[in-house]
Amino acid sequence: MTSPPPMLERLLAPRSVAIVGASEKPGALGASVLANLVRNGFDGAIHLINPKRAEIDGRPCLPAIADLPLGVDVAVLAIPQAGVVPALRDLAARGCGAAVVFAAGFAEGGPQGLADQHEIGRIAAASGMVIEGPNCLGLVNHARRLPLTFVETLVPTDGQRHGRGVGIVSQSGAMAAVLGTTLMSRALNLTLSVSTGNEAATGVEDYVEHLVADPGTEVIAMIVEQFRRPQRFLATARAARAAGKLIVLLHPGRSAAARESAATHTGAMAGDHPLMRAMVARAGVVLAETLEELGDIAEIASRCPALPAGGTAVLGESGAFKALSLDLCEGLGLKLPALDDANAPAVRAALPPFVAVSNPLDITAQGLVEPDIYARLIRALADDARFGCIVAGIIQTDAATCAIKLPPIRRAVAEAPLAKPLIFAGLDEGAGIGADDRDALRAAGVPVFPSSERVFRAIARLAALADAAGGARTPAPLALALPAAGGVIPEYQAKQLLTPHGIGVPSGRLATSADAAVAIAAELGVPVALKAQAAALSHKSDAGGVILNLGDAAAVRAGWARMHADIAAFDPALRLDGVLVEAMGRRGLELIIGARRDPDWGPVVLVGLGGVTAEILHDVRLITPDMDAAAIIAELGRLRCAPLLWGYRGSPALDVTAVAALVLRLIDVLAGTPALREVDLNPVIVHPDGVVALDALMLADPAG
Repeated sequence: MTSPPPMLERLLAPRSVAIVGASEKPGALGASVLANLVRNGFDGAIHLINPKRAEIDGRPCLPAIADLPLGVDVAVLAIPQAGVVPALRDLAARGCGAAVVFAAGFAEGGPQGLADQHEIGRIAAASGMVIEGPNCLGLVNHARRLPLTFVETLVPTDGQRHGRGVGIVSQSGAMAAVLGTTLMSRALNLTLSVSTGNEAATGVEDYVEHLVADPGTEVIAMIVEQFRRPQRFLATARAARAAGKLIVLLHPGRSAAARESAATHTGAMAGDHPLMRAMVARAGVVLAETLEELGDIAEIASRCPALPAGGTAVLGESGAFKALSLDLCEGLGLKLPALDDANAPAVRAALPPFVAVSNPLDITAQGLVEPDIYARLIRALADDARFGCIVAGIIQTDAATCAIKLPPIRRAVAEAPLAKPLIFAGLDEGAGIGADDRDALRAAGVPVFPSSERVFRAIARLAALADAAGGARTPAPLALALPAAGGVIPEYQAKQLLTPHGIGVPSGRLATSADAAVAIAAELGVPVALKAQAAALSHKSDAGGVILNLGDAAAVRAGWARMHADIAAFDPALRLDGVLVEAMGRRGLELIIGARRDPDWGPVVLVGLGGVTAEILHDVRLITPDMDAAAIIAELGRLRCAPLLWGYRGSPALDVTAVAALVLRLIDVLAGTPALREVDLNPVIVHPDGVVALDALMLADPAG
């Protein structure tokens, strides 16, 4: 690892360390930090502070921070919460460069704790001191064998680690320690592990920026519960992608209630967690669903010569395993290109005549009779351009069986390194392969897993990375003249604003009397629909505010009377702007298309199955503002209802190009109208020859 930037240098690569709250008691935080430094051979100055001890383990103790020499690089605060803020003030006065705060009880501890946390941030800003935490477990600079943590740590030497460098950044200290232990047990080349805790002064974005700039780190594994600076993280993620580095993120919170929306379906359906996922994935981040997946993806990215891309080849030894793999990969959306005698002559030549060519391959027990078959097949599959990854699902059984199968697999990668990933997946966890075989495969760039299911899931997550890379577009801003008062903009006004920009709506006008409604219906031609209009009536159908298919003047008058009676019963205080009279249109597929400006993540458009059941079925995709039409159409293809768009059981294909154009227009409207918070079009009727927005609602901030 190269030297950190000046802001982090004194925290991540200190030449002097002070332990405030040093102790000789086994298990005490201060004692554990000192033991870690000694155990890992830290050769810089160590200053111990404990007013009750003159020395600890033969090292002198200072009575107070005020007795420290000026300019100590980093102080580790192994003291209770009540003493943290005074200690930081004293450290700032001594010119200390950085501090690690273990203590909890700040923002999570009530109003006083929150005030103390704000004071920590103020001290950091005023003094220039870098502060990690509070409520963190510290850090381990593996590249320098420097643990500033109370978790007992022995950093492996360089000879014990393989693969491209992996950095860990986690808000949770416990999970950082767990992930670090996991990856060290796999002999991966860790560079830095940082837990950021409550992030009073520095956050995940600071450390990820450092790791993106560090030439020794190529994979960054993150555990984040809340991005406090989302736009900065997105910029850093895009920089990582441009630099050829991979960020893998585990973000809890899928089950959390979405932020409440003032008026529209879109705000409720595009909740914080789905929106975060869409934005970071588009920026090139790979999302893990579990802690196990996070480690698995990081290992493949670190150890393999390239990331899995394109199709996956599966080498197996069982027909049942073949069937199970097909089921699992189909569910994961993992592509397994088909093989047969005609399109895979090299594979055919590597197999005996009685073994069929397929993907997954089932070589039966032939490998025990003819072990070289493994090497031949791995080479043949590696030379096939349809595959970007090979999974060897091997039955291990016992040491004797492994002694037959493993040497030719090792030979296949030792004779000439593969340009694409080969991943070893043992099928019978507990049998295990020998340590020599495992270590040799790892050193050759072959991850070794005890489960094929884990491998397939990790590859599927990585394969999604390619989908996020293409289809870029810069929005062309369109400005709407919004009402100065802001708030909810009802349907009739929203349609007036959107129609000039090419968003199609039914023909119609606002009526303020039954006579006017009858006259408008006569002009439009029956049948017509009546829709009550008021800013306070966001969901009209709930109040009886929508009546359809009125076929003559008498029906329009009766509908007018019934609607007003129903609305009066629903809310006697509600006053309507009028009633929108619209021509009934053709039937088609109902979609919801909504745009939202999130205060943290920025603009996003939601597309999905619409109508009154939209929030029940929740079949939606989120479109980021940098997507072009092709990328939007690809997202439409990932809806569960996608077959209905492309034609289902003889029905015609619908105009997905027009859907994409409507989405692009909403992106442009958001880009050009900063006061616009949300637009909700539900339903949008999709026909074979275009789209029509039947309903529209907007939410805007007041002018100025």
